[in-house]
Amino acid sequence: MSPENIRIQLPDGSVREVPKGTTPLDVANGISPRLAAAVVVAKIRPLTTATTESTATETGSEDAMYAAHESGERLVDLSAPLNEDVALWLLKEDAPEALKVVRHSAAHVMATAVLELFPETKLGHGPATDAGFFYDFYREKPFTPEDLEKIEQRMAEVVTRDEKFVREYEPREQALREFKANGDFMKQHFVEKFTKDGEQVSLYKNGSFVDFCRGPHVPSTGRVKAFKVTNLAGAYWLGDEKNPQLQRVYGTAFYNKKDLEAHFKHLEEIKARDHRVLGKQLDLYSIQEVAGSGLIFWHPKGGIIRKTMEDWMREECLRRGYNLVFTPHIMKRELWKISGHDGVYSKDMFPPMELDDAEYRVKPMNCPGHILIYKSTPKSYRDLPARYAELGNVYRFERSGTMHGLLRVRGFTQDDAHIFCTPDQVKGEIEACLDFAESVLKTFGFSEYRVELSTRDPNKPGEFFGTADDWAHAEGALQEVLVGRGLSFETFPGEAAFYGPKIDVKLVDVLGRLWQLSTVQFDFNLPRRFELEYVGEDGERHQPVMVHRALFGSVERFFGVLIEHYAGAFPLWLSPVQIGLVPISEKHHAYAEQVKQKLEAAGLRVELDLRNEKMNAKIRDFTLQKIPFVLVMGDKEAASEAVSVRTRGVGDQGSVSLAEFITRTQGLLESKSPTL
Repeated sequence: MSPENIRIQLPDGSVREVPKGTTPLDVANGISPRLAAAVVVAKIRPLTTATTESTATETGSEDAMYAAHESGERLVDLSAPLNEDVALWLLKEDAPEALKVVRHSAAHVMATAVLELFPETKLGHGPATDAGFFYDFYREKPFTPEDLEKIEQRMAEVVTRDEKFVREYEPREQALREFKANGDFMKQHFVEKFTKDGEQVSLYKNGSFVDFCRGPHVPSTGRVKAFKVTNLAGAYWLGDEKNPQLQRVYGTAFYNKKDLEAHFKHLEEIKARDHRVLGKQLDLYSIQEVAGSGLIFWHPKGGIIRKTMEDWMREECLRRGYNLVFTPHIMKRELWKISGHDGVYSKDMFPPMELDDAEYRVKPMNCPGHILIYKSTPKSYRDLPARYAELGNVYRFERSGTMHGLLRVRGFTQDDAHIFCTPDQVKGEIEACLDFAESVLKTFGFSEYRVELSTRDPNKPGEFFGTADDWAHAEGALQEVLVGRGLSFETFPGEAAFYGPKIDVKLVDVLGRLWQLSTVQFDFNLPRRFELEYVGEDGERHQPVMVHRALFGSVERFFGVLIEHYAGAFPLWLSPVQIGLVPISEKHHAYAEQVKQKLEAAGLRVELDLRNEKMNAKIRDFTLQKIPFVLVMGDKEAASEAVSVRTRGVGDQGSVSLAEFITRTQGLLESKSPTL
């Protein structure tokens, strides 16, 4: 091969020899002009001769190519010159990474529009997000709703101009001088933070607009075809309330107007399911500001659902060999120093309290308490595994502005369990925890989930307790279980807990949203820090290992997800009121009371409406409360010991004997059917 040429390996395994400086767009044009028109951005990975030869013998499937050799992959502009051997992917609109590039480019289009309309504005940063993009601006005068409309209109003009996104470089010192001279204090900060002395600074230009940015971007502003400026929020510079307040303008972008319209329709569905709105409408819970932010008050109807959830969880724990324990809400600060939380986790804990004999802290988690229970009596290998489960209240110092209804709170109930076992038992215990997690999801009506493995970042060993060998063993154990179960998973280096790696199981709700709830964690650190022991079969003392697991995650968060998943129309077994009774007139009250007694004797939760209201008004009110069954009773029903059944989502289903209705309903309860 000529020294002036490089190798380009394509997803099908074929290799092309091209001149240095060839761009991904050149390669796309060489394959097909149609491909060149469709491609959005490129992904590359440095390619050695060895990997070229080995991957050429593989199946050649695109999925395999994407999965292989993930390290070193990066997105680049279609106009980026290629000067080394690389594997190349030309990403079209069906690639998830491509949409984020479009959204990042839309953020630049927004910033262009803002500076053209309001030239006194200073720029922060404008990343893509899972839902769209935002850009932070500093401007003394607040933006108005009318300003947002003007920004969107000017963005449309910038798109029409079809300005090319051009990447340029200049010396760091020159970039700093220019940003400082223009008063761009945020850009100056970003250059100082993300570049080093002597480096070239990456800038992107479109028209007269220039931004410090690493890219990549779509070829031109004309590729940002469908967008919308959505809302405005405040944000302190660097998240510090002592710094200037910025104006964060949000937007979203898609490939076409059809996808954009579908997105806003999806948002309307989400809004209709908002657990904060439904929680108030259905009288399930409240947050009382006089008591404090992020603290949940469970109302009677919400309390019934909570009891049902917790009863199921406790019964399952007992059935699966757990022992139920309870630990105090506050403990001495010294305990949290031993565990390491007082140092590593301190910013997320409430401040210490001075009491008579020592400093105390409210617990952010239950594990040290369970460790003390384990340590209170000598243990033999015959006692292991020891499984302790607790639905324990914990408290974490969430910052104001981060709390969100039931989903992000300061006080919550964690369905925590800690399993103390021998190293030989740990894989079986992790396997059993995953079985339990799958049972939780299935029982509560979730059929789909995603799995993530969080590991240590080897480049930041100071953030994680324990040796590299410990971490390799722990991570290997979790990975082996996942592979053995045939579960696909994504690995996230650096996202482990400070004491060990973890598996996160994220459920997918009816709207396709991911929720982080269940977690299973391997811990070799806390047993060492607390000097835990058991006497082995050899008569010697050994250190156990721990498995942490939470399956609801927290009762509050899981409840919030349930509200939104079911839009408040809970399945029969979870509904706080399962049956509403509507006597047609006052003369039917006595029969309605008899029906109520029989239903309650059968274990059903019933509400009888004896108000002096018309029948249709009573039915409407029960319907608004999303009650599964409404039973109407008149002369005919009273004479034949029957009820006229109205089923949620179905309507009037006619009369049926009360005995038959009770039998059918008890069957639904026992099955825990998620459909009613």
